[in-house]
Amino acid sequence: MKAPFTVDPQGPTERRAPLELAGIDGAPLRLEELVDRHALRELVETSTHIFGVAIRVASSSGALLAGPEAPGPVLPLLGDRGERVAAETLHAPLEVGAQTILAATGELYRVFLVEYERRSTGRIVLGPYAIPPAAEPPAALLALAPDLDRAFAREAWSRIPRLPSARVDEIAAYLGTVLEVMLFSGHKALVTSQMHLASITESYRELCEKNERLAEAYERLQELDRLKSNFLATISHELRTPLTSIMGYGEMLAEGVAGALTDEQREFVDTIRGKSEQLLGLIMSLLDLSKLESGAMPVRVGRLSLASVVAEAVSTILPTAMKKGVALETEVPPDLPPVLGDVDRLRQVFINLVDNSVKFTPPAGYVRLVATLTTTRTAVEPGLVLVAPLKPVIEVRVIDSGIGIPEEERGKVFDPFYQIDQSSTREYGGAGLGLAIVKRLIEAHQGTIHVEGNDPSGAVFVVTLPAARASAIPPSRGTSIPPPPSRGSLPPIFG
Repeated sequence: MKAPFTVDPQGPTERRAPLELAGIDGAPLRLEELVDRHALRELVETSTHIFGVAIRVASSSGALLAGPEAPGPVLPLLGDRGERVAAETLHAPLEVGAQTILAATGELYRVFLVEYERRSTGRIVLGPYAIPPAAEPPAALLALAPDLDRAFAREAWSRIPRLPSARVDEIAAYLGTVLEVMLFSGHKALVTSQMHLASITESYRELCEKNERLAEAYERLQELDRLKSNFLATISHELRTPLTSIMGYGEMLAEGVAGALTDEQREFVDTIRGKSEQLLGLIMSLLDLSKLESGAMPVRVGRLSLASVVAEAVSTILPTAMKKGVALETEVPPDLPPVLGDVDRLRQVFINLVDNSVKFTPPAGYVRLVATLTTTRTAVEPGLVLVAPLKPVIEVRVIDSGIGIPEEERGKVFDPFYQIDQSSTREYGGAGLGLAIVKRLIEAHQGTIHVEGNDPSGAVFVVTLPAARASAIPPSRGTSIPPPPSRGSLPPIFG
């Protein structure tokens, strides 16, 4: 960058083809994009005050970036003609890196190219000035404005700085060095910001593409989920129709309608009836799941006693527990406040939970139901749990002494069709729908359910249901359980 500022204006200089500095995107960069305008103006004002000569900095397009529009004491006296002379010095074509221009007013201007990495980004104009002594106004000035008062012209000319060429070169070299530092810092910051912007742009483009692919995948999963729900509803209905006939004919055979049965035949018929009831339970679970998925599960919301619901569920499973040798115990205070919900659906919840606990509890074990009134905080916005009001809830804990659930599996047992033991030789049967239905029904009642460990063995299912307020809606208001948020398609039923 120093070469343009050390050129002898009287001798030949090296010709350089002006180049444009480009950013990382290939677009030409201008001086105003590389240097802070406020810092550039401060540099020009300070240098003008120190060196006593007007300084102007222009971009490669000729736009004035810093310095006066019409510098010096003479040009303002000429009006429009003075403005034209000032503009000509900014746009004068340069054949070399530095050149002295004799203006039409007789003043001298020194113009230097501002270069950075051999690329032209702008120019510096020093002047007007005169070579000492130059005491009298030049004839060119008087010819340009013959009506100008000579006393005014002489006084204005006397205020023009007198600078030898060597001094002008020193001033230009100083300005060039400072600008070189400013250009380096500005270019570094600009390239860094452009690279950062390009990185963000590329990341945003990739994110948009991923979002589009995710949206397409989500739509496909929603369609698969809808087809799955329709399949469950259709196949359950089609299976239940012939199964009803099988169970009916099994009842008639057991009653001897087709003739007396031998003991072996009666054992076969009882097996058919038992397996038919088991299959019917699976079909009904599939129907319930499909209704929950589609939001078509009918409910009748009303105020109800949770103690009576738990008692009915225990009495339903009691024969199975007695046959297996599992003790059923309940600890439900009679003064629990009512809850708001559907009697049949909540009964189904606790029947499924108790039946599941009995199934995984060995003989001589126990299943205990404990209900308590407690409080919890429910925050509307995330992060406001500590300031949220306390709300009364009824907590029911279904505790068993069975085989337990590993901690890493406790969050998965509520997924449809999920089995902890998925081998073909697993000891416990079932389709993995009971707990999935329980979770959907509990959430539909604005409650929660989770699993805890039971030391030293067994599992604890914790159900919380909000207690009904005194101003709650009247009983028996019909509604439907809304479908859960779609989280993609469920695992396939077969294979």
